[in-house]
Amino acid sequence: MVGGLSLLPLAPRLGLDRSPVRDAGKTNQMTGTRPSDSWDAGDPYEQYVGRWSHLAACEFLAWLNLPPSLRWLEVGCGTGALTAAISERCRPARLIGIDPSEGFLAKARVRLGSKATFRVANALDLPVQDAEADVVVSGLVLNFVPDTASGLAEMRRAAIPGGTIAGYVWDYAGKMELMRQFWDAAVDLDPAVRELDEGVRFPLCRPDALAGAFRHANLTAVDVVPIDVPTRFRDFDDYWSPFLGGQGPAPSYAMSLDEASRNRLRDRIRERLPSETDGSIRMVARAWAVRSRVPE
Repeated sequence: MVGGLSLLPLAPRLGLDRSPVRDAGKTNQMTGTRPSDSWDAGDPYEQYVGRWSHLAACEFLAWLNLPPSLRWLEVGCGTGALTAAISERCRPARLIGIDPSEGFLAKARVRLGSKATFRVANALDLPVQDAEADVVVSGLVLNFVPDTASGLAEMRRAAIPGGTIAGYVWDYAGKMELMRQFWDAAVDLDPAVRELDEGVRFPLCRPDALAGAFRHANLTAVDVVPIDVPTRFRDFDDYWSPFLGGQGPAPSYAMSLDEASRNRLRDRIRERLPSETDGSIRMVARAWAVRSRVPE
């Protein structure tokens, strides 16, 4: 990719690399600047994608259909969308969430209180004993683990024999439409931006690659399904404003632009979006969900 893009300082150190690929030296051709992914503030993230993450989490848990009173470990819990859904729907015996971002964890702690334990921890070196969890899950994070095989090996180590390892990732390359519309418009204006597109950067967002990663981790009963959630925006501002919060690859790119370039991007996206007669915008956010079992 597009590289030379700086890294969120905590991410590589803690084993969640929420940053662009780093092997090239290209810059934003509109401004000459190099955008950097940002994943440290909970409130802007909630407005951008967190509000849809909870819907995906609920569908994911319904699909898993696991019994109550299990010990759950969540890798990359972020602001707690999946964590809250686990607490509400699964009646866990214990619930631990880890994430590299203190800002996200602050939001998660407010959201969950004493219902879960949160730790700043390394996805490649989980702070739990072997076979300590009945279920290990990861919501919208596997793309950002810099070594997928090592990350899945750690998840497997933390789970009991016969336990469940599962997760889900946005379909960046296809039906995660709020992001797809953004990047398609950005590439229209500057083809070099294609290398920042999550659909290009993250091959794990495709179902075959996702299933293959779990099988290569020697997990069994691997199953992958799509999860579609509706994303309804009141109007264009409800869609566009979260991109100005700077949280995540697309908002980080938007905020790296000068004002004139950002306005051109805004207007190009506005032209593309499917607007209803009342001004609302209805799209779909698809995630690919995967589940598996640890061999007995």
